[in-house]
Amino acid sequence: MTSLTEFFIKHEDETLKGVSHKNSIIKRNIIAHMAANGECTLSELTKELHISVPTITKLVQELVEENIVTDLGKVETPGGRRPNIFGLASSAIYFAGVYVGRDSMRFVVTDLQNNIIVEQSDPDFELQDRPQCFERLCHNVEQFIATCGVDRGKILGLGLCIVGRVNPDTGRSYKYFTSSEQSLREILEERVGIRVLVENDTRARCYAEYTCGKSKSESNVLYLHLGRGVAVGIVIDGQLYYGKSGFAGEFGHIPFFDNEIICSCGKKGCLETEVSGIALEEKMSREIEKGVNTILREKYARQKSIHIDDIIAAAKNDDNLSIELIEEAGEKVGKAVAFLINTFNPETVIVGGNLAAAGDYLMLPLKSATNKFSLNLVYKDTKFRVSKMPENVGAWGVAMLIRNKVIGL
Repeated sequence: MTSLTEFFIKHEDETLKGVSHKNSIIKRNIIAHMAANGECTLSELTKELHISVPTITKLVQELVEENIVTDLGKVETPGGRRPNIFGLASSAIYFAGVYVGRDSMRFVVTDLQNNIIVEQSDPDFELQDRPQCFERLCHNVEQFIATCGVDRGKILGLGLCIVGRVNPDTGRSYKYFTSSEQSLREILEERVGIRVLVENDTRARCYAEYTCGKSKSESNVLYLHLGRGVAVGIVIDGQLYYGKSGFAGEFGHIPFFDNEIICSCGKKGCLETEVSGIALEEKMSREIEKGVNTILREKYARQKSIHIDDIIAAAKNDDNLSIELIEEAGEKVGKAVAFLINTFNPETVIVGGNLAAAGDYLMLPLKSATNKFSLNLVYKDTKFRVSKMPENVGAWGVAMLIRNKVIGL
């Protein structure tokens, strides 16, 4: 094996490349099995992969010599010979994850077991559909890979998630940076020299919640992201649901209201025009302009703008206007969630994003409206919980997704 990167590259004609290539495929399957199921013995690998004992023994030993697999010693058994147990070596292979939000970028490096090794952020980044912004995005990614402290040769994949409509198969964002003939994935691969996956930010968050949150035993989950926009991530039978073109989950663009507010998608009346973080920011600004009392008045006078995080902080400081705006959004989105759970009948609805930090100010009206407008048989079977994942959840989730793609999960 000349390099880890070459080891994990798959070719369409791999069945024509002889015993060595067949062994490489088996090695990838061994790694994928350990990644999905944890530590195991040689006999367990033989049974699960349907490979002979001599072949499994030989290939696992090669993986040990290549520092990808670790021999963890003997395992206790009721009697007879004690077999050795094997697991993945944490320091053998790494993956990078990048979250591109409307007003920040976050970066992580994870190991084979999805542990975060390095994390950084750029809180001053502002996402705009301009060449200068795209250049800064690429520069930030290049700089992170170069300075993260991990050998570039051991970083086998880079996942990047970005807000808006994204098709992972084409590697394109269909909201930002659409003028180039090359896809966002192709441009990044050329610049960083690493295999790249481009993903939607809500799906990346959803996958991290599903994989590392409290929903591991559940197979049908909805992740409701209430940030400055609105979207859902969908897990059906334990798998992320993408839809035909990779655009499933654009929940915020359901024409839910009879208003004249133009959404970012160009249509009127979308759910996002009333309940998103941006909608609440605009409502707060209008109320301040009309003279309504709020502790945010001085900040607005200085900055001429208010962020959703400011509104949440003010609500927690007993600001009546902020509380009213959040509760109104909770009630409206709860009615829309009733539509979701009637359609999907999920085990759990996870609420994340900026607005989730409002806690009961959001969740009480949301659950009350969902209960009111959904079928009782469906509602009573659905659990609700607020996300407890860290702020880098998007970068973490997309690092997990590129890991799965590289090792064949």
